[in-house]
Amino acid sequence: SVILGFYLLVSTNHFFKILVDKISTKYGIEHDMGRQVRRFLMIFIIVAVGSVWIKLAGTFLMDLFSKELFEISTVKITPWVLIYATIILYGISVALKILEVVYTKTARSKGITTGQSRMLFQIVKYAIWVVTIVLLLDSIGISINMLIASSAALMVGLGFGIQGLFNDMVSGFVILFEGSIKVDDVVEIQSEVVGRVTEVGIRTSKIRTRDNITMIIPNHKFVSDNVINWSYEQSYARFNVDVGVAYGSDTRLVEKLLLECAIENPDVLKEPLPLVHFRDFGESSLDFRLIFWTNEVFWVERTKSRLRFAIDEKFRALNISIPFPQRDIHFKSGFTKTDL
Repeated sequence: SVILGFYLLVSTNHFFKILVDKISTKYGIEHDMGRQVRRFLMIFIIVAVGSVWIKLAGTFLMDLFSKELFEISTVKITPWVLIYATIILYGISVALKILEVVYTKTARSKGITTGQSRMLFQIVKYAIWVVTIVLLLDSIGISINMLIASSAALMVGLGFGIQGLFNDMVSGFVILFEGSIKVDDVVEIQSEVVGRVTEVGIRTSKIRTRDNITMIIPNHKFVSDNVINWSYEQSYARFNVDVGVAYGSDTRLVEKLLLECAIENPDVLKEPLPLVHFRDFGESSLDFRLIFWTNEVFWVERTKSRLRFAIDEKFRALNISIPFPQRDIHFKSGFTKTDL
């Protein structure tokens, strides 16, 4: 019977593998997610078959799985209760991953951005988890009201020690509901670190910097500190490159060359048009500023570098010099060795 049972489990697993692979291919579900669904189904079947086998095996195994491990609010926690809770939580986790795939595809088809769809799903996911945990505790006999009442004194004591944690969690909900920081936004925090938001969580958020380093930022930093969101209202932003030319240079030619460099760069937007400001008569140079707009706000330093290369090439070709700072040094005569 053991061999037969093992053979049936292997056959069932193979059947589920073929079935899940076909469904995953048809609906575009990731292979790893399909494997998790198959694993959950097999665990469910093993537990169901095992429970029947235990009942038929006699009172020894029944007593073993019904033995009290510990007690919570007069509720006895047994191995059966732990297995039941584990299956429920694992099943909800797998269901949420499948729901996320379906939701993301639906959101894309309706024109909702990735950041907005992830933000909305985060709220739905946390709500589902809260409801699931409350119902799970209630199903095994643990009253939420009684649990809160019995742990009120402990929570008051812990509250003073984890104020920062609650601050981050409240800030996380504020960010999710306000939508001031969303996934794929390009932000600059007070330490002058620029990064793209990859995840907005309840306690922390993650950004990937230009150095491809993932930074984990506490959520209260986005709420209490000054944060520049380059992608908040529109996908493009304005930047500039400063350059100085020698006195006596043709200023209109300089303006023409700077505009050509901007227009020829594929990362610079043609609308709004780039423009040039003659900023000042500097100490050693005529100071100009090339102003441009780009969608590549995350890699804007790379765009600026390419513009500077192009400017230098065009200036060299037409003998327009970029001067270095000059200082006049005057020597006063009449010094003696004692003065030194």
